[in-house]
Amino acid sequence: MDYRDGVILQACMSQGITYVPLYDSLGVNAVEFIINHAEVSLVFVQEKALSSILACHKACSSNLKTIVSFGEVSTTQKEEAENQCVSLFSWHEFLLMGNSDKTALPRKQKTDICTIMYTSGTTGEPKGVILSNAAIMVEVLSIDKMLQVTDRSCDTSDVFFSYLPLAHCYDQVMEIYFLSRGSSVGYWRGDIRYLMDDVHALKPTVFCGVPRVYDKLYAGVMQKISAGGLIRKKLFDLAYNYKLGNMRKGLSQEEASPRLDRLMFDKIKDALGGRAHMLLSGAAPLPRHVEEFLRIIPASNLSQGYGLTESCGGSFTTLAGVFSMVGTVGVPMPTVEARLVSVPEMGYEAFSGDVARGEICLRGKSMFSGYHKRQDLTDQVVINGWFHTGDIGEWQEDGSMKIIDRKKNIFKLSQGEYVAVENLENTYSRCPLIAQIWIYGNSFESFLVAVVVPERKAIEDWAKLNNQSSPSDFESLCQNLKAQKYFLDELNSTAKQYQLKGFEMLKAVHLEPNLFDIERDLITPTFKLKRPQLLKHYKSIIDQLYTEAKASRA
Repeated sequence: MDYRDGVILQACMSQGITYVPLYDSLGVNAVEFIINHAEVSLVFVQEKALSSILACHKACSSNLKTIVSFGEVSTTQKEEAENQCVSLFSWHEFLLMGNSDKTALPRKQKTDICTIMYTSGTTGEPKGVILSNAAIMVEVLSIDKMLQVTDRSCDTSDVFFSYLPLAHCYDQVMEIYFLSRGSSVGYWRGDIRYLMDDVHALKPTVFCGVPRVYDKLYAGVMQKISAGGLIRKKLFDLAYNYKLGNMRKGLSQEEASPRLDRLMFDKIKDALGGRAHMLLSGAAPLPRHVEEFLRIIPASNLSQGYGLTESCGGSFTTLAGVFSMVGTVGVPMPTVEARLVSVPEMGYEAFSGDVARGEICLRGKSMFSGYHKRQDLTDQVVINGWFHTGDIGEWQEDGSMKIIDRKKNIFKLSQGEYVAVENLENTYSRCPLIAQIWIYGNSFESFLVAVVVPERKAIEDWAKLNNQSSPSDFESLCQNLKAQKYFLDELNSTAKQYQLKGFEMLKAVHLEPNLFDIERDLITPTFKLKRPQLLKHYKSIIDQLYTEAKASRA
């Protein structure tokens, strides 16, 4: 987040103005849609994106009247804006206008709309999630209560590092919390290459991260340890396993290995500036080995959460001192009620005598008020007052929740991008070279892979043109590395033709000579893919695809 985003956020809240964040990566069409759908009249924009906003103004002219650039505005841009009947100011010009306005702050109501946050729109047009003043403040108070339990309430001595975008509900609510406690907020310079340099300069006392950032932190620390030589690596592994073993037995972080903390683990804390007493993770699940690693850092408590834009951010959180919650998203936060609803078509029973599994449903005062101008979509997910998340959960013995599946075939990659896999399969199926395709990804990986059944004639024709093995040997052709690359390139060419996004491109494919069939329980009688069964059947191949793709990218 840019510091000016924070200024705008607070200004809108103080004036009772509804703000609508926009993602940098939404694209012109989505930006046009949101400006018109939310009837946005004033847009603040980074200098590099100013030309894009001016270019799309014609389609938004009935709503958009004023643009403020964070940078300087050229004479040419001023003239272009005037020709389009829109007012254009630089950030400095806009601030000077406030000197003449001394009006009192308006009175706000709890039910007033604070923000409309648009989702990334993986299944059509983006949806505007309405969050009221009450929802935001209840979430902020819940965060404070959660921190009291897991660590301590923040105060004027704390420093928060803001680097996630304003359009990310997670960062937005956390920033509001820290400002409400009188804490300081520091903003990164906006370049991912220098993210850790910014962390070291600021030395935050609380760090909110996403799995991809923590994964890089873990990899960086382990690389330094390995670079120290085999003996140092062996000593670290022994110390690490000793402390981890004690924590698994129920000892607290402080009790697990105080001497080893001083000798070995204290230095790990320096990777985040040396002052962080609280680590928070959200947006996607942490890999178990990374979560365990973060929990052994001395004097730093880790809490992993789960939530959605519709729940105003966090709705579940793990408790820092309870090691049994590793691998789960924890317990419901204050003011949130949660329950499971059976999904019999997927074999999940909420009232099973063994383990309760089902769709996670939420309700509470921090929940959204509905989708902007889309009551039909609201009615689909809010039933009898309960918001149906679409995530399948499993209650654990300690009262925590574990996410085990998705009701709909939409999942999130490790960088936070949502993937509507059925839509992608429909697009890739337009490639004339393939008979069937199953695309796979999960929240621990940043890219997609696929199992593809090629058209026999297509691969045989390729073999003839490229002087490969006998066209009659279909199975051997499917194992041919050059054939795999050819089909991968052709599939991604189809993806580009239909304007798929970068994270929707395939990074590796396996060519399967046998059609997905009912006999192996891979498809339904109506030829729909049975994803859990496909994953079980091709698990070793999927693992190999990810291993090889990562090695080629290294």
